[in-house]
Amino acid sequence: NVGAARSAPLLQRLERSMSSVTIPPPACILRPLEVPYRYLFGPGPSNVPPRVLASGSRPIIGHLHPEMYEIMNDIKKGIHYAFQTENNMTIAMSGSGHAAMECAVFNTVEPGESVLIAINGIWGERVAEIAERMGANVHKLVKAPGGHFTNIEIEKAIGKHKPVLFFLAHGESSAGLCQPVDGIGDICRKHNCLFLVDTVASLGAAPIFMDKQNIDILYTGSQKALNAPPGTAPISFNDRACHKMFNRKTKPVSYLFDMTHLSNYWGCDGKAVRAYHHTGPVSGFFALRESLAILAEKGLEESWRKHKEVAAYLYRGLEDLGLELPSVTTISIPEGYDWREMLVYIMKHHQMEMTGGLGPSIGMVMRIGLMGYNCEKTNADKALHALADALKNCKKSKA
Repeated sequence: NVGAARSAPLLQRLERSMSSVTIPPPACILRPLEVPYRYLFGPGPSNVPPRVLASGSRPIIGHLHPEMYEIMNDIKKGIHYAFQTENNMTIAMSGSGHAAMECAVFNTVEPGESVLIAINGIWGERVAEIAERMGANVHKLVKAPGGHFTNIEIEKAIGKHKPVLFFLAHGESSAGLCQPVDGIGDICRKHNCLFLVDTVASLGAAPIFMDKQNIDILYTGSQKALNAPPGTAPISFNDRACHKMFNRKTKPVSYLFDMTHLSNYWGCDGKAVRAYHHTGPVSGFFALRESLAILAEKGLEESWRKHKEVAAYLYRGLEDLGLELPSVTTISIPEGYDWREMLVYIMKHHQMEMTGGLGPSIGMVMRIGLMGYNCEKTNADKALHALADALKNCKKSKA
């Protein structure tokens, strides 16, 4: 047999290569997977409902199958509801909130163009760095962590720097702030500037109305009040943003985040055929769709109401403990205590995650998040009990 004779040397080489493995299978990988149950009462990710966990275990289907397109279409409709928008150019990024953040900047800004970033915590800092890396002319409107920006300050800065894009974090999770956005979209339109808003920490927990508030680009993450695992990031562009995005002189610096391709993958470009671009996180999309279904069943108003009610309940309990709150999700570090020691104690003795500050708020605050599935008064009671226990048992310095 000529074919067998020709394949013999190949098989011999294959056998030699198979016998040349020098790194043995790691013992840790051969042990069963173990994951502890934790109360995730930090700024995210949050615990997710059993229903969402179950959706992620559904059989994998092809990312270009008709059934997958139908699920992606459902996700788009769910995002329309969550964002309160009718924008056709609405998708979910394959990645965390950072993916949506980079997608927004990369697609709407070209090298050398002016952008204005409102910075009152880490997320403004991140967007400024992203814009600097892709060659934008970055201007910063800065306040101390947790500081609010007034519309007068914003319009003055926009008039001065004439940016093509203005960024603002609606939910600044590093400082526990929810920034009002009414009227800012109107200011941006007056100055021919796109309004980009980050709602990763606030969507589903605080009211936002993309169309009514004239927000040009809005994005969020899946892992906080939306009740889903980390790894997907809804984002929407209105017609103004699309006009800027699709009439560029240069291609976006990222191929993966290029909306000319992603708009086709998500069926937003009007073409009959969706071409391959990348393999989306199929199970992640299942979970995102289920989390959006839960939000739709509950209703946005009820979700907003419950988050406000539980935050106020937690606030009162923290005041009863003598802990000072600069905002509803952050507490000043109790005087004389080591915040790291307190967080380690709470994790060890209560299997509960709370976190310290992030970026410019490190060393200033501790952060508690009761979002989505975790937004219950019983969980607030658990958090308060854990904090009281830590205050009682952690060493306090004489200072």
